[in-house]
Amino acid sequence: MPAEPNAPALPDRQVIQSYGDGRFRISGAVYINPLIVTIYKVFAWPVADLSALTLESLAPAREAGIDILLLGCGATTAMMPAALQQALRREGITLDAMGTGAACRTFNVLSAEARRVAAALLPVS
Repeated sequence: MPAEPNAPALPDRQVIQSYGDGRFRISGAVYINPLIVTIYKVFAWPVADLSALTLESLAPAREAGIDILLLGCGATTAMMPAALQQALRREGITLDAMGTGAACRTFNVLSAEARRVAAALLPVS
C-alpha cells in the first residue's frame, strides 16, 4: 500500500492509515472495495464508479449526522452533478469532491478536529 496519510490512532475513531493498490487500511483492517467511512464506522459502498453515484447510495454517510461529505473520486477529481450537491445541501451537508488521496488525508484531519465528517472513497490502483 503505497500512500500513507500519516494519521495518529485516535481512540474509538476510524483512522485511514493507508490507501492504494485498490485497498484501504482503516484502523488496522484492510478493505478492498469502495467504501464510506464515518468517524465511528466503515460501510461497504456499492458504487463501482462515479456514474453510479446517487443520493441513495450515500445513505450511510447521510444518516451519520454529518456536516461534510468528502468524495474520493479515485486518482483524479471530478465535477459532481449540481442536483446532487443541492440535495445534500438541503440536508445541511457540504459535498467536497477530490482525489481519493486528498479525501483520506482531509478525513483524518477533520476527524481529529472532532468535525462531523464522512468520506465516500473509490479505490486508487
